Amino acid sequence: MKKSVIFLYFLLLSAAALAQPTKEEIQQKQRDLQRELAELNRTLDEIKSSKKSSLAQLNAVQRKIQAREELINNINKEMNRLDDDIYLTTLEMNKLKRELDTLKQQYAKSLQFAYKNRSNYDYLNFLFSSSSFNDAIKRVAYLKSYRSYRETQAATINQTTNLLATKATVLSTRKNEKNLAIQEQSKQLGVLEQDKKEKDQVVQQLKGREKDLAKEIQARERQRIKLQQSLQAIIRREIEEAKRKEKERLAKMAEDEKKKRDAELARIRDANAAKNAPPSKSPPTPVDPDAGSKGAIAVGGGTKTRVYSPLESTPEGLTLSLNFENNKGKLPWPVDKGNIVLHFGTYEVPNTKLKNVSDGIDIEMPAGTAVKAVADGEITEIYDLGEQTIVVRHGKYFSTYSNLNSVQVKRGQAIKAGTVLGKASADADGDGMVTFMLTNDKGVNLNPESWLRRR
Repeated sequence: MKKSVIFLYFLLLSAAALAQPTKEEIQQKQRDLQRELAELNRTLDEIKSSKKSSLAQLNAVQRKIQAREELINNINKEMNRLDDDIYLTTLEMNKLKRELDTLKQQYAKSLQFAYKNRSNYDYLNFLFSSSSFNDAIKRVAYLKSYRSYRETQAATINQTTNLLATKATVLSTRKNEKNLAIQEQSKQLGVLEQDKKEKDQVVQQLKGREKDLAKEIQARERQRIKLQQSLQAIIRREIEEAKRKEKERLAKMAEDEKKKRDAELARIRDANAAKNAPPSKSPPTPVDPDAGSKGAIAVGGGTKTRVYSPLESTPEGLTLSLNFENNKGKLPWPVDKGNIVLHFGTYEVPNTKLKNVSDGIDIEMPAGTAVKAVADGEITEIYDLGEQTIVVRHGKYFSTYSNLNSVQVKRGQAIKAGTVLGKASADADGDGMVTFMLTNDKGVNLNPESWLRRR
């Protein structure tokens, strides 16, 4: 019963280990978080040296706390993995020790037997007592086999001993790794407390500037609404234009089909007239007004029915959409260097009534930094909202780049991923900042961070 319980526990532990991230995945995650934390610390140092307390500083501190908590959680996963390794290695070592004890006992018995029967007289007596020549041959073969068995026993004992030593080394290494992980966890917990104190200080400073921040948030909200209204109008215009072109295409198809039918009927009439026979008529071929509205397409190696979007009514539009979707989580960043200072979604200032919504992400970088397209597409609109804003259409998806001080493309231009659109404009403190947004054909804003690749 005890063995069954241990075996069941071993199976459950193995299944849990398979579900957990691998050592390489955990270590890669730790490296990514350490790199992000270093970048956030540099950003905060720059903000502190050039600015008074701001929402950007608060967001950077909050993201640093979040990243630190993720790092601690990752260390916990690494410790759990090490605990599992230590437990499994200990079980294997105990099993090997039992096997080694059994092997040694068996080998000792075989040595005792060989010692008792070591004289040449006993050996010859064993052979000459054979009942026949064939029996003697068998006895010789038995003695050779027994000698080989003892040699195999000795070799197995050596192999098991070496394997046990290897497992002991692995166990020692895992225990050392766990001790280091415990030390790193303790260190990060201490730094996390410092980060939280830093956040409290920033919040306290911001609370003292609540009126100024309220004006800043109101101005940001007015800008957001203006940008959103412009973007929704662009999407409606693009959809109407796509519908108009599709209607014209279908009308042309119908006209071409009618001409073909008329020509065929004329040919038949001429042929029948030549034979003095009444002309035959073929029924017109109907044209589906919703042709192209939906169809089976390959997506990610499979085939599924795709819901129609007017912006995908052309092969080019559909290709752009599919390429954009297939690169979710792998899109390049719109700038080569920069940090997110305002994330997607609702944000608020703790201990105040100040809160607002971000439809995209704000990326801070040196003023004049080149801003690039994240995917192939077409420049849909360029307009001025105090600073230049560019909208790029990628099939049924739209990417928006706002707060530019110069533009290097023109409306209607087809572009590739990485095409430089313009340069980042400076804010009131002299730092560059770009608002980056992603929107679908329904006018729904998407979280850019889930589409961009990890740095």
